[in-house]
Amino acid sequence: MAKTIPRIGSRRNGRIGSRKNTRRIPKGFIHVQASFNNTIVTVTDVRGRVVSWSSAGTCGFRGTRRGTPFAAQTTAGNAIRTVVDQGMQRAEVMIKGPGLGRDAALRAIRRSGILLTFVRDVTPMPHNGCRPPKKRRV
Repeated sequence: MAKTIPRIGSRRNGRIGSRKNTRRIPKGFIHVQASFNNTIVTVTDVRGRVVSWSSAGTCGFRGTRRGTPFAAQTTAGNAIRTVVDQGMQRAEVMIKGPGLGRDAALRAIRRSGILLTFVRDVTPMPHNGCRPPKKRRV
């Protein structure tokens, strides 16, 4: 008679539900990318691994409403809600882009109860940039 092989991850082992390990994250980084069309909020730990993210599109906003300050506020709230449950207490905020959602996202982050160690603007600025096209001849 053949021997039965015990299945790994079966109900008898007690490993039911989410296999994702929930680690405690006391400190992290919050990256806010605010363009004119969308706002993306990404929360990472100190090593740069993404813990949570959200965008105005995933929050249910479509079209031109994705670039609004209210959409950015909702996006930041959604991204931070999960990391507050994982125990994040302090964070550094990096804001990139010229969009309308910059201030609204920062306001939502402050309201969440996370202590902000510093806020940095990391918008890329050209140091005289690309060469412009030739003037149009008439």
